[in-house]
Amino acid sequence: MSEALYTCMPILPHFGAEIRGFSLAGDEPLADEIAQRIKDDMKKYRMLVFKGQGQISGARQVQISRQLGEIESTFYKHPRSPHPDIFRVSNDEMQGCTGVGRTGWHIDGTFQPMPFKYQTMHFHAVIEGGETWFVPLKEFYELQDPETRDRWDKYWMITGRDGFAHPLVFRHPIRGDTSMMFHCGPPFCSGWGVDGDASVPAQRKLESFLAPSVVQDELTRRLDEAVDKIGVKMNWEVGDFAINDNLGNCHYAAPGTQNYKRTAGLRILHRTTIAGEHVPTKADGRRSFCTE
Repeated sequence: MSEALYTCMPILPHFGAEIRGFSLAGDEPLADEIAQRIKDDMKKYRMLVFKGQGQISGARQVQISRQLGEIESTFYKHPRSPHPDIFRVSNDEMQGCTGVGRTGWHIDGTFQPMPFKYQTMHFHAVIEGGETWFVPLKEFYELQDPETRDRWDKYWMITGRDGFAHPLVFRHPIRGDTSMMFHCGPPFCSGWGVDGDASVPAQRKLESFLAPSVVQDELTRRLDEAVDKIGVKMNWEVGDFAINDNLGNCHYAAPGTQNYKRTAGLRILHRTTIAGEHVPTKADGRRSFCTE
């Protein structure tokens, strides 16, 4: 593999970049300067797509992922997965896990005290309509009117598995700007806590609760509108190797990702997840907490 530094081509002026003419293949770990450059570019762009990577092995994808942080694998191990830390996704249940990412707009790992930092996504086979939709969350928050932002600042997502409460609006631990944390899929949220109106935000306590769908439906409606304004509907190509800032973007698998194999062809995605390193924290210093 050439150790020459690569060139980023922005996907949108404010979000995402493509890298062409640079190979991630090889047996040795990426050079330290390349690994650091990727981390620096992730802070800037929030998503990198290395084009034309062919079929990188599961072991190589895991090796690269480990240079970005500690791998944390919480998913079902499909029999066709090439490595225990590779989540194999498909539109054919014999080839990979199906229906992944279809329950609603989300970030990954909201059921954990520290949701995932990054995902890597490598596409071995693609189909027409098999898009992933991304919305950058800083811009999404800023797109809202002041009343909505003030209201969202008081919401806490109570997860549906282990009872963690995460702030809907929090400070990105690396970029330092505003981001958001949620899952619009019914199984992943058991309700929303709502802060009281104490004049000092850091002194606010949960005083009421909302049903899951109240906020999930609002977020879904607004994200569906926002994706064409500030986001991207990523039409993947075979060989794409993407790294996503899970704490800076939300995503959603388009309906076409589950098109029937016999008519659309086979879709194969290999994914890894990089462990979170920070408990989500609001600008006023309050952090996610366990409700049980």
